[in-house]
Amino acid sequence: MKSFYITTTLPYVNAEPHIGFAYEILVADVIARNRVGEEVFFNTGTDEHGQKIFNAAEKAGEKVELYVERYAKEFENLKNMLGLSDNLKFIRTTSEDHIKAAQELWARCKKNDDIYEKEFEGLYCVGCERFLAERDMIDGKCSIHQTEPQLLKERNWFFKFKKYEEKLLNYLKNPDVIIPEWRREEAINFVQEGLEDFSISREKRRLSWGVPVPGDDTQVMYVWFDALTSYISTLGWPEDKDGNFKKFWEEGHTLQLAGKDQVRFQSLMWQAMLMSAGIKNTNQVFYHGFINSGGHKMSKSLGNVISPQDMVKRYGVDGTRYLLLRHVHPTDDTDITLERLDEWYDAGLANGLGNLVSRVLTMADKYGVSTVNSSVGNVENNSIKKLDIQDYVNHIWELIQKVDKKIQDEEPYKKYKTDHDVAINIVSDLCTNLFEIAHLLVPIMPKTAGIIKNSLENLKKPENLFPRKD
Repeated sequence: MKSFYITTTLPYVNAEPHIGFAYEILVADVIARNRVGEEVFFNTGTDEHGQKIFNAAEKAGEKVELYVERYAKEFENLKNMLGLSDNLKFIRTTSEDHIKAAQELWARCKKNDDIYEKEFEGLYCVGCERFLAERDMIDGKCSIHQTEPQLLKERNWFFKFKKYEEKLLNYLKNPDVIIPEWRREEAINFVQEGLEDFSISREKRRLSWGVPVPGDDTQVMYVWFDALTSYISTLGWPEDKDGNFKKFWEEGHTLQLAGKDQVRFQSLMWQAMLMSAGIKNTNQVFYHGFINSGGHKMSKSLGNVISPQDMVKRYGVDGTRYLLLRHVHPTDDTDITLERLDEWYDAGLANGLGNLVSRVLTMADKYGVSTVNSSVGNVENNSIKKLDIQDYVNHIWELIQKVDKKIQDEEPYKKYKTDHDVAINIVSDLCTNLFEIAHLLVPIMPKTAGIIKNSLENLKKPENLFPRKD
């Protein structure tokens, strides 16, 4: 049996879960559910170290340990909130096993002569948790967070990033290692412009909240060196007592999901760290776009934040899954508002899928349809394998529209008045079409798919699946 490993990024626990991460983990969930006939390891978790988290806890007047504990639970709750797969694994970077793994990765990179110490002065962005180069700034501010970086001078440990320019370019030659293609080109361009060794530690007197550097009690690890290691520590590396690292990382296909701002971290820094430690590189990284609202980045100050909790409360679990998976572009930025969400919900679910299920099963019950062909034919779609979830969902809704048109064209409700058998055969075929739609819906809206299949088996119309919002 083939083995498949998929992981999301690990979000910082300095705030509540946001809709962008909800989208990322839903995409991962769909991909994981679709790997039928394979053994799947599906990973997520929380990144709990670093300056941002320490500052957030301090601002909240809480001990940092209690602060991360509280927020980690909110991210763990996403499993039930979003109807995620039962086999989802959850790793925390404050766990003892992860800390040991991060220290072992450090030791291996150092043994390979890729870690050295030096004094450094530079501009530091707390939001990015890293020192910035000129190309990372616009008008003296961080190009990502639009904030002025701090001037810091301290003695840190550095990773020999520049040493891996040629190896990284060879890795990036494979067109499959990054999706979409223009993100791979972005990574190649970044390497070709020249890499600079980067700091992988922080002085403990300034930041004590982090993984201790092996052999140096004055330093803690740079949060990214620590957090990226989670992708293999979750598999039990380095001891690998259960054989998951060998099965899923070394022998399986590995896929990481990340936002478009993560290219240098996931496809360059992390891959160089793996090369240094003598570990297989990631097979593939998929980068998605951002979700904005009303033409702006979501912000509490702007009052345009739409949280996954708000969406589930308003649209239900499967309604939320549908809205994000169908209406968020897989690789480009997407703009959403509550008004648009309501329109999409009514059009696609209340007036679309929900109405179709109601019409077909009402006729099936009324006309006495006795059996439904539940043997699924060739209704598969390769869009999930191509990591285009939106295209997959659009395909399902095209089928829904075709079945709606079939009802309109063949008018079984009129034929039943003159020829019962013909009408019953038409509705029986409609039930088969509906079963095929339910089958395709399993990775997208698993609860809804189950309800539709159960209703077809019993030939009984379910309760109103999707009440209108208007």
